[in-house]
Amino acid sequence: WGVFSKNPNCFGYPLSIFFIVINEFCERFSYYGMRAVLVLYFKYFLRWDDNLSTAIYHTFVALCYLTPILGALIADSWLGKFKTIVSLSIVYTIGQAVMAISSINDMTDQNRDGNPDNIAVHIALSVTGLILIALGTGGIKPCVSAFGGDQFEEHQEKQRSRFFSIFYLSINAGSLISTVITPILRAQECGIHSRQQCYPLAFGVPAALMAVSLIVFIAGSGMYKKVQPQGNIMVRVCKCIGFAIKNRFRHRSKEYPKREHWLDWASEKYDKRLIAQTKMVLKVLFLYIPLPMFWALFDQQGSRWTLQATTMDGDFTVNPILIIIMVPVVDAVIYPLIQKCKINFTPLRKITVGMFLAGLAFIAAALVQVQIDKTLPVFPAAGQAQIRIINLGNSNANVTFLPDLQNVTVLPMESTNYRIFETSQLKSVIINFGSENRSESIDSTSSNTHTVTIKNAATGIVSSLRSDNFTSKPEEGKNLIRFVNNLPQTVNITMGDTDFGILEETSISNYTLFSGGRTDDIVIVADSTNCTVTSEALGYGGAYTIIINECSEDVTQLRYIEDIQPNTVHMAWQIPQYFLLTCGEVVFSVTGLEFSYSQAPSNMKSVLQAGWLLTVAFGNIIVLIVAGASKLSEQWAEYVLFAALLFAVCIIFAVMAYFYTYIDPNEVEAQLDEEEKKKQIKQDPDLYGKESEADSRM
Repeated sequence: WGVFSKNPNCFGYPLSIFFIVINEFCERFSYYGMRAVLVLYFKYFLRWDDNLSTAIYHTFVALCYLTPILGALIADSWLGKFKTIVSLSIVYTIGQAVMAISSINDMTDQNRDGNPDNIAVHIALSVTGLILIALGTGGIKPCVSAFGGDQFEEHQEKQRSRFFSIFYLSINAGSLISTVITPILRAQECGIHSRQQCYPLAFGVPAALMAVSLIVFIAGSGMYKKVQPQGNIMVRVCKCIGFAIKNRFRHRSKEYPKREHWLDWASEKYDKRLIAQTKMVLKVLFLYIPLPMFWALFDQQGSRWTLQATTMDGDFTVNPILIIIMVPVVDAVIYPLIQKCKINFTPLRKITVGMFLAGLAFIAAALVQVQIDKTLPVFPAAGQAQIRIINLGNSNANVTFLPDLQNVTVLPMESTNYRIFETSQLKSVIINFGSENRSESIDSTSSNTHTVTIKNAATGIVSSLRSDNFTSKPEEGKNLIRFVNNLPQTVNITMGDTDFGILEETSISNYTLFSGGRTDDIVIVADSTNCTVTSEALGYGGAYTIIINECSEDVTQLRYIEDIQPNTVHMAWQIPQYFLLTCGEVVFSVTGLEFSYSQAPSNMKSVLQAGWLLTVAFGNIIVLIVAGASKLSEQWAEYVLFAALLFAVCIIFAVMAYFYTYIDPNEVEAQLDEEEKKKQIKQDPDLYGKESEADSRM
């Protein structure tokens, strides 16, 4: 191991890289874990609507992919990689801690009603935390992998290559595990004064992992090989391009002869090698122009698709393990099959196919959304009211709505669907059981949704009016549940841990929220007897009225009425869209970076990586622009719009790819070396003669 040496080794690898790999795993767990529940935090904790939640989410992701350029400049031109990673990791850890604190409900819940009293405090803390996280995660992104590569000696090329494989495996493992775990942590209930979904835990665990990441990285400090800052190649490239443009503008007159390429105008200040390398880089970067549209669709997995899942049935998670499965499948099965079919599947064609698959994924998402929309209830618009009649009696009831004069017959132990009226046409209802009648006044100023229970009891007609007070489906797959007492005596009802209180005959309780897809014990305490029964397994996202028709020691009879239909489109229907998008990413992302690196010199990889990360940032900005400008009221239409835009961009990219000429940077570099050698020979022929003589003696 060489324990006492500066760079100890383990199995032929520098021991320091194990600290770097653990650091990267913890950091990726921290980032993707926090991001997995971020849009849900915006919607359900900060109470932002879908559009604002989506906009802030994509603004944050865009910022995370803009800041790597800043991190690379700081590392290469000022602090060096080690100090940059430590400094920005501290910023990152503080940001994660601030996010966890911002989600503590009890911090401003002075009246202990379960809702923050000062939401502005939580918003301010959240925005501060997100900015710090974006600076941290983006700033260290270009430094960590390069710092790992610095730990190897020149003769350890094989080990360096394996390190990068292990490094990227740690990235995938961290993101995979956290994307599964943090939604589970969020689903737990916690709190001091009231039990809420546990965002402090969902954000706190990633914050703790980031702290661990920082501690592990610093622990290896004594073993690291720290390369001093040597200037940033991106700065040199930008200066070269800037000088060429400025020089060309100065010599725009026709009296100056044209040059083969506009970058050749930089030759007065910059050497031929840098200009040639910059030409190769710009040729690749030009092909990057259409690519942000792919990321505009891909990153909506964390926003629009997550929100879509909250309106679906089931507790099913589309497992991120798809990406880990698809990479070897595509490499080992799909590509060899295409080669056997004698199809020339070039890298640029692969990228085009990846974009096309992402477009198909959004068509699949649109089809799923259409099915979801069919299950959504119709709520009364402004100036309208809706009413439902529940007949608890044992004979037909005739109900007349005044002043509209509509009439409906309600069968025994049955109910009407919600009927919508103009508020001016719904002032009261007349209830008739045979020759007996009763009137019930309706006030639609405080609520526009009502339920009336009616019954022909021994003492005459008994009725009860209740304002339902819901204007939308329950969110996050939760259910609204209430009870109606159809027993001749007063009862007290408890379901799970919730006490619905005392209900008189025909009375209706308030709605209470319950988690979807579960069963609870219902305890009914009457004057003469108690009874306990387990509720039916209700769906997700519905509203239910449970009528107590009988309660004795031997028999408990309950009747369930759906006030709002539960989510009926199962989450498993999202699998096709995730599968298509995952296949698209495998073909697009992996091929894209490989192609980029194959078409430019090795010392320009950082420039290409910066360009690639910028395409992700601009993709998220496109989401903000398109979603903001489209003003589409239907979500399925927005999915189709994004798919259409990507298909259009896909065609443009295919045309650009058709005219692209592949090059071998090594050949260009060899040619430049040869030219430099010839130049040296011309300048000093005696030196070349001595070198040739020395070579012949060897």
